Amino acid sequence: MTKCPSFLFSYLADSASMIEWGGEVVNSEPDGEHTSTEMGSGHFPEEGYSKASYFRNIQIVDGSNNLRAPTGVGAFTEQSNCYDVQNGNNGEWGQHFYYGGPGRNSNCP
Repeated sequence: MTKCPSFLFSYLADSASMIEWGGEVVNSEPDGEHTSTEMGSGHFPEEGYSKASYFRNIQIVDGSNNLRAPTGVGAFTEQSNCYDVQNGNNGEWGQHFYYGGPGRNSNCP
């Protein structure tokens, strides 16, 4: 297991109360249209393996310095017609999620 240098996360000297994984696309153009920038592979999560982007076997390091699966995992998206996320948990992939989308499309003007 590789450890990050503590100076990178000095505000986390003892522990963290929340961890986030995911993607973000920022559209700062004031033209009224959503950006056509893709997130991940550009495919929606429901397209699944070999199409959508994913994180799998997500683990955290607990207070005893052991790897374990996170608990209380939730999903959040602001514009599901542009980009979306889908959680999962199974024996082969452990805690995982698919995410992404094409950005501007017929359902995301």
